[in-house]
Amino acid sequence: MGILSGYKVLDCSIAMAGPFAAQRLGDLGADVIKIEPITGEWQRHAPAGGIRGNKVNVSFLSLNRNKRSLAVDLKSEGGQAIIRELASQADVFVQNYRPGVAKRLGVDYETLSALNPRLVYVSISGFGEDGPHALRPGQDLLLQAMSGAMLSSGCAGEAPRAAGQYVVDAVTAYCAFEGVLAALLHRERTGEGQKVEVNMLDAITTIQMQELSVYTVGGKPQQRSAEPHAHVYIRAPYGTFATTDGYLALAMPDMKLLAEIVNEPRLLDYAGENDGWEHRDEIYALVRTALARSSTGDWFERLNAAGIWCSPVYGYADLVADPQIAHNGTFVEYEHPTEGLVKTPGFPIRFSRTPSKVTRGAPLTGQHTAEVLREFGYNADQIAEYAAKGAILCGEQA
Repeated sequence: MGILSGYKVLDCSIAMAGPFAAQRLGDLGADVIKIEPITGEWQRHAPAGGIRGNKVNVSFLSLNRNKRSLAVDLKSEGGQAIIRELASQADVFVQNYRPGVAKRLGVDYETLSALNPRLVYVSISGFGEDGPHALRPGQDLLLQAMSGAMLSSGCAGEAPRAAGQYVVDAVTAYCAFEGVLAALLHRERTGEGQKVEVNMLDAITTIQMQELSVYTVGGKPQQRSAEPHAHVYIRAPYGTFATTDGYLALAMPDMKLLAEIVNEPRLLDYAGENDGWEHRDEIYALVRTALARSSTGDWFERLNAAGIWCSPVYGYADLVADPQIAHNGTFVEYEHPTEGLVKTPGFPIRFSRTPSKVTRGAPLTGQHTAEVLREFGYNADQIAEYAAKGAILCGEQA
């Protein structure tokens, strides 16, 4: 039994941020019901990397474990009536529709909270539900570009580079996840539900608390150097450097100690915090030349032994094979009925009494429609009638 066992969550979200947040709730034991169109959620048809799978592509598979699928046509009167009935009995409702869509579908906060005052209603958007940018597309790369983060690393004069992860989606998902837990705690204390709003722009902005405060409070401008420094607000040397067989990340070493280990006495000319700011390019160039003389493994062994912060730069193959990853049990494996053995990142939060686990893989479209509706009080004749009208899809079993 997970720590959220007994809570019912209606997940009406698509793409990554909403489904990822709902999956975390499912990982903690909540009964998450994936409300999707009878044609299947968008992510079923847009596989990252082109990896489509047998019946469930990897994108959908990775974001929808520990959920059941209820396939409903929300554009139909019958479909809308079903969702309102389910919401009247649920604990959490999650959606990331474009502004105005929830109201048109009759599943907005005002409508559902009137039916169920205890409901925790989560609305996820790109820029907020209103305001000058409310109708802009809330896509990860576009929000990375707007966040200012791209100009905190790299070289002056070169095009900004995006993160190698869907970082805005992920941070937004965790904000929504955190919001649900806080709102449920409030409900346990007071008995009242509430609306929880999360938007991607605020999420990616607020995780830059330290950097933006350096700018807004300290008045230090965001200026990139000529060399590819890893962050504009960290002294040199700070970044990744090529070796004879790969790359090494190096963070804020003692300059005297570094000079001795890499045999570069010119680094001694730049001792102290101020030199690390004023001469970032010169320091980077000297370290780059020195580290190019030996292998990543050699430098890591020598620098790490001396207490200098460094790390080899991993690819995914290296990460998956790392012994600490194995020790932590970071990845989980389970059998999916159509996709076979699935190995995927597991659970970042550990509970001593209520551990998370995979109880079901990502569902097929509408796989649990009839099962879910029976639990909410619908009889076989009603389910058959809705299915005949096209309001729901009672999908195939895995």
